Amino acid sequence: MDMQNPAPVVVGTSGVTAADVIAVARDNARVELSPDALEALAAGRRVVADLAARPEPVYGVSTGFGALAVRHIGPDLRAQLQRNIVRSHAAGMGPRVEREVVRALQFLRLKTVASGRTGVRPEVAEAMAALLNAGIVPVVHEYGSLGCSGDLAPLSHCALALMGEGDAEGPDGVIRPAGELLTEAGLKPVELREKEGLALLNGTDGMLGMLVLACADLGRLFTAADITAALTLEALLGSAKVLEPELHAIRPHPGQAASAANMLRVLEGSGLTGHHQDDAPRVQDAYSVRCAPQVAGAGRDTLAHALLVAERELAAAVDNPVVLPDGRVESNGNFHGAPVAYVLDFLAIAAADLASIAERRTDRLLDKNRSHGLPAFLAGDPGVDSGLMIAQYTQAALVSDMKRLAVPASVDSIPSSAMQEDHVSMGWSAARKLRTAVDNLTRVVAIELYAATRALELRHGLTPAPATAAVLAAVRAAGVRGPGEDRFLAPDLAAADGFVRTGALVTAAETAVGPLL
Repeated sequence: MDMQNPAPVVVGTSGVTAADVIAVARDNARVELSPDALEALAAGRRVVADLAARPEPVYGVSTGFGALAVRHIGPDLRAQLQRNIVRSHAAGMGPRVEREVVRALQFLRLKTVASGRTGVRPEVAEAMAALLNAGIVPVVHEYGSLGCSGDLAPLSHCALALMGEGDAEGPDGVIRPAGELLTEAGLKPVELREKEGLALLNGTDGMLGMLVLACADLGRLFTAADITAALTLEALLGSAKVLEPELHAIRPHPGQAASAANMLRVLEGSGLTGHHQDDAPRVQDAYSVRCAPQVAGAGRDTLAHALLVAERELAAAVDNPVVLPDGRVESNGNFHGAPVAYVLDFLAIAAADLASIAERRTDRLLDKNRSHGLPAFLAGDPGVDSGLMIAQYTQAALVSDMKRLAVPASVDSIPSSAMQEDHVSMGWSAARKLRTAVDNLTRVVAIELYAATRALELRHGLTPAPATAAVLAAVRAAGVRGPGEDRFLAPDLAAADGFVRTGALVTAAETAVGPLL
């Protein structure tokens, strides 16, 4: 696919895929509604319109919201009711949420609306798609969601832009009043009717969008971490025998087998592994080297579980009340974010532990008492030069931060809405801290890469594996400098970070050994 002009994403009644979310959020793919989605929208709206015409109160259609649901709202105030819920709930504060997250949020709310289970008119769904296609991204703030009753404040800021109110970022990246951006794009503000304001707010779309984005990033990082672990094992003259498939078959965790297989392929043909230990013969390598597949593999299996949860959510229609296939409109609790919140927290734990073991390997490379012949801190002239001493400090600071971020958000709950909403998931908070954890993990892996490549180049006279040679050539071409006297280190670390972040590390290794897992 041409990522500059990705194929349009068609939204139907059966949900979307993770690839669809990535295409819209990151690659700005256009969005189209399928004919079956338009039919389902019309059918669902007929049910809501029929209920609105009846004298009996129906939650979200002819009542107030949350603890105010006891009041019946007459027909003359219902449009105002829907406008008011959007305006009052657009109460976010703090820094802006990233563009890709907001686009995922917009798209996933459209996904649920397109199911026909929310009772929203087809023209509202078409307006949501048009806003995405125009590149108009509402300003959403960091704080305002408890992960229950939906990501209320974030989704409200999106709905506000649909109404032509609040602020948004235009396709040029400039923040302006949403009404101006709609006019320039030839779009009209939406006039909300019965239930529509509520339906635009009542979903777990923000935390789900961040879960999908994090899973995509972690999938690449687990492979990158396998490569850097292999490079460190090689630089430490370690044994690759612990990576043999028969050893991992007797403990049949699929992630562990995948990580071991990746490391073994990267090390194939190495002239360093297991053959140059005369100075200090080793029966076994340290845990951080020997157990690398077990730790990274457990993270891979955690990621697989998170992807299963994400797939289920991507096929879901989350709203309250919801229009059922038989025409009933029923209240429910499907907006509770617990299923998503738990895996967001679980991934933060896995990311922190992967970072922790990578930092231990880096420290081993720098310690002359444990590095089997490498100079202290991989310095050019130890004592005159400090080498990578403080690069490990930076790595340790990142890992320490990740350990704090691994404290679960989903075990917390603060009651809200006059005790009507007396248990919440805090899934949005779990998602926000996971994004930071993934960002930090990228940097941790980059520092291990920087140390391992320098160490390998200091093993004079020994031949690295073909995959290692390919990585060394690519990382040096990317501006990450090799051994030598002390210099301004931050630019090298930034270049290494970019090398990992863009996927160039995995690409370089795969040029020598083919696709990795």
